[in-house]
Amino acid sequence: MHSSLGRFWTALTRKKQKEVDESASPLARVLTLFDLTALGVGGTLGLGVYVLAGSVARDQAGPAVIISFLVAAFASAIAGLCYAEFAARFPKAGSAYVYCYVSIGEFTAFTIGWNLVLEYVIGTSSVARGMAGYIDLLVDKKISNAIRSVMPMHVDFLSDYPDMFSFALVMILACLLAYGVKESTLMNNVFTIINLTVIVIMLVAGGMKCDPGNWSIKPEDIPAGVNGGLGGFAPFGFAGIMAGAAKCFYGFVGFDCVATTGEEAQNPTRNIPLAIVTSLIIIFLSYFGVSAVLTMALPYYLQDADAPFPHLFELLGWTTIKWFCSLGAILSLSTSLLGSLFPLPRVLYAMASDGIIYKKLQTVHPKTQTPVIATMLSGLFAATMAAVFNLQQLIDMMSIGTLLAYTIVSVSVLVLRFQAQELMTTTDFSVTVPEVLRQFVNRSALKEPTHLSSAIVKFSVCVFAFFVSTTCIVLVPAESYVNGDYPGVIAGLIIMVALMVAAYVVISLQPTDNVKLTFKVPLVPLLPLISVFSNVYLMFQLDSGTWVRFGIWITIGYFIYFTYGIRHSIEGERLLAKSKLADGKAASAPTGIDNAGYDEEKKVGFPIPSYTILNKS
Repeated sequence: MHSSLGRFWTALTRKKQKEVDESASPLARVLTLFDLTALGVGGTLGLGVYVLAGSVARDQAGPAVIISFLVAAFASAIAGLCYAEFAARFPKAGSAYVYCYVSIGEFTAFTIGWNLVLEYVIGTSSVARGMAGYIDLLVDKKISNAIRSVMPMHVDFLSDYPDMFSFALVMILACLLAYGVKESTLMNNVFTIINLTVIVIMLVAGGMKCDPGNWSIKPEDIPAGVNGGLGGFAPFGFAGIMAGAAKCFYGFVGFDCVATTGEEAQNPTRNIPLAIVTSLIIIFLSYFGVSAVLTMALPYYLQDADAPFPHLFELLGWTTIKWFCSLGAILSLSTSLLGSLFPLPRVLYAMASDGIIYKKLQTVHPKTQTPVIATMLSGLFAATMAAVFNLQQLIDMMSIGTLLAYTIVSVSVLVLRFQAQELMTTTDFSVTVPEVLRQFVNRSALKEPTHLSSAIVKFSVCVFAFFVSTTCIVLVPAESYVNGDYPGVIAGLIIMVALMVAAYVVISLQPTDNVKLTFKVPLVPLLPLISVFSNVYLMFQLDSGTWVRFGIWITIGYFIYFTYGIRHSIEGERLLAKSKLADGKAASAPTGIDNAGYDEEKKVGFPIPSYTILNKS
């Protein structure tokens, strides 16, 4: 029994080797820094600019939507810095999946990879559905009415009709991506430039009608029958700002697609970190400007949740600007659609190359140098989702997988930054309790990480994550009533915050590695720990239905992993071969001396640990 559990645990925690041979990839290395930045911006500035700002301002945050975007941007920016360091450490296709594989282990990596598949599938489907709806609105809903009259669907959890227009959009884009990376990114670059130009024109036009008084509307000035809250800058209070931030986070999902291009980017260790940081700056400035102009040009309670800018310009009588805005929205959604679908086959390709999902998905076409099977299968899956689900059902699950991925990436940065570089040379690693206690405060003033200091960091990170989750369980439902009448709640929160600070102090006292990278996250461990807290907090803002749907998706993924991936893992095969080689050397070693020259009688030498993994059968 113990042996079986040991093999099972070894399989779940085996790690990917970090050596990178950039010339070994069959993918075409053609993406420049400009291509990568445009991919990050184009994949993110979609529904967020043209829909999200108005809907959050009206229903959640009011003019304080700019604070909601700031909170979401802060969480995304710290995660972006963590992505940038990993891109500098390990420029391979697969993004957070690969980062987790080299630092934590295979099972956690599969979990993150499966979440990324969910993120990109729903991202592609939701953008396609939103784009189809936007075009349908411009033609007075003739497309949807025609399809609904021919093929109505009367199922509660599905759309009213199969949106074949969305299906066609996704499949056309999948074919373009399968044809070639350079060709598809050229289209993305052109559309992104046009999109940014349209945003600037909208900001200038809307800015001409800005009235700062719309940020301080009095409660008595709110029309009857309108849900305007308490008026002012934050009419729905702190809880509204935070709920808005959880929704605004959707607007920043997409920049991480840059990190999936590690095997197709030129000079990836330099260009990927630069592209991530640059695209995040452009994205935040766009969202901040759009939300500020919208809420100053028109009272928050009069915003249109589906098309705020066209609604504003229609009220102003600026028909030309309205149609120009609509054209920009369509082109923007086109780039967002590309940015959502582009990384999906790359993640599948990376997972298939490692053998933890079906290996056929790693097939690369010799002419186009793209993962053609993964691309077309991804397109078919996303197109089907877009056809049978409506937009709101698709968006509901968008953030949770992304937030979990960002959390694990932040944890992975901590693990690798404080991890000992030398390999463990014995299976019998033991220390005394006084040694452990001394190392908690680094009394020996170590300058290089050891196995003990690395273990202490991992333990402290787990403690920190536990108290973060506990704090969020208490804090999220208590936001509306935490005051002097609930001293027990406040005291409990203070104690948990103190314990999180203690965990931070212990981690910060441990030595870090001195590996030279083109980019490193500053203020470690503070920024990664803040990223963990902010991401977990936003996850707890999501409703229970989202968690249930997420649980179903994870269950499907674990079925694939435990029935296929755990037995076909490339890392598992590598460790098995290494174990057999070690056993072969042991059989030919002299009596009393093992395969590493370890003399059992004199207790000298270097014993090699025995590897126990699952057989591929």
